[in-house]
Amino acid sequence: MQIDQHTPNTDTPTTWPRRSVLKAGAIVVGAGLLGRFAEARAAGVSATDYQGLDAWAMAEAVRAGSLSGEDLLAAALARCAAVNPQVKAVNMLHEEYARTLLAQRRSAGHGAQGALAGVPILLKDLNTYLQGTPTSNGSRLFRDAPPAPRTSTLIARYEQAGAVPFGKTTCPEFGLTTTTESLLWGQTRNPWNLAMSAGGSSGGAAAAVAAGIVPVAHATDGGGSIRIPASYCGLVGLKPSRYRTPSGPGHFEGWFGASVGNVVSRSVRDTALFLDAGQGHEAGSAYWSAPLARAYVEELRRDPGSLRVAVVRQSLTGAPLDAAVAATLEQTIKQLTGLGHEVEELKLGVDPRELFGAHGTVIGTALSNLVHEREQAMGRAANAQDLEQITQVVLERAKATTGEGLYRARQSFERIGAAMEQPFERFDVILSPVTANLTPELGQLSLDQPWDSYAQRAMGSAGFTVLANVSGQPAISLPLGQSDNGLPVGMLFTARLGGEDVLLRLASQLEQDRPWAARRAML
Repeated sequence: MQIDQHTPNTDTPTTWPRRSVLKAGAIVVGAGLLGRFAEARAAGVSATDYQGLDAWAMAEAVRAGSLSGEDLLAAALARCAAVNPQVKAVNMLHEEYARTLLAQRRSAGHGAQGALAGVPILLKDLNTYLQGTPTSNGSRLFRDAPPAPRTSTLIARYEQAGAVPFGKTTCPEFGLTTTTESLLWGQTRNPWNLAMSAGGSSGGAAAAVAAGIVPVAHATDGGGSIRIPASYCGLVGLKPSRYRTPSGPGHFEGWFGASVGNVVSRSVRDTALFLDAGQGHEAGSAYWSAPLARAYVEELRRDPGSLRVAVVRQSLTGAPLDAAVAATLEQTIKQLTGLGHEVEELKLGVDPRELFGAHGTVIGTALSNLVHEREQAMGRAANAQDLEQITQVVLERAKATTGEGLYRARQSFERIGAAMEQPFERFDVILSPVTANLTPELGQLSLDQPWDSYAQRAMGSAGFTVLANVSGQPAISLPLGQSDNGLPVGMLFTARLGGEDVLLRLASQLEQDRPWAARRAML
């Protein structure tokens, strides 16, 4: 079966048969407290109960025997069928893969084991692979690509911990923009307001979680692609430290380490749970992040203490803050001081031209290489029917990049990374908005438009987020505010390299102080 070029005009995701099965392992991790919804019925889970469960509660219910992985998968598929025609977040279903995986575990006696036991998840359809299934990268150029011969290491780790992948989520072509719209799959809509963007490039992942299809979805972040859609969709979105999570097999870093994988979720504890399952050095890789002092889920129980918080108000693109974003920033500062943290203003010593120039050089070169590899596989050159307008411009500009230019970009990454560690000699975390603007209307940031209009509109979207990708530092978006018309507003916290523990302790404290679980998109 092949991807139909006209699939965006349909109401259901493409269903792909599973061609082979990766043998799943199982690890038993200590249980914790049952979530408040863990009394779900043994006969299954209602739609209401399913949407009230986070991944932590689901896994505990499966381990306790009150739910099964089959129950949760059925509920996830039912919710997908009910809301995906509206949000268009899921573009492929791999139901056979999931059912085969569950049957294999049950026959091996591992059906209720693992920190993520039975939790249904979705994969971002970008440079991430599930054995026997295709990956489109959001591009018509890859619509006939062969199925993956093996599963990405990060996804295999989720499976080994008990998670159940059953489909893929939409992304823009090659993840190049901060909305999720493509000529291949159409427009992914924000569950909070269907006229608005869900963000990008992990907008399909964020829309699927915000719409209640899954409690957690895999996502990647090379310039803000976890944090921006998390902010726009009212979710938790952590970009880990460079090399905290694996990028292989086959290659061990994306965009010189700027792009990393993790998840978007509704709760801080789910983010910690999946980071524990996914993190760690990958065999064969020359890169790794600092080892953990303790499991991340244990950090949630630890008091963050009185932190020194630096506030950055100005976007590196110079875009002014929307009134709701500025108000949420002030509200967050008040919340932090009320919790005993010290807050001080900070102006970053980073040259925006060097930052965005180096980041753009690396992205353009990586894209050029990917397209050339695909052209060789197809035996023909890509054309205007394969690629969107902005993608073509990026590729054309990449032709001017020399080996020396790429080397200088790598040096800029290192220089900016060193410079961004300096503020952490005085501060524990840096607070800023995630984006300068609220969620944009669909169409404003699509890749199918002239470069000049796109560049002007994009100024407010990634001016705060790209820095942590280039510096390699961990950064988390938390759903701490809303606009007058009900759109979510996220705030961004950044820590020193390897400082996910500090971010998670603070995030847990903020979540407990002003819970956001009751704020849900009404679909």
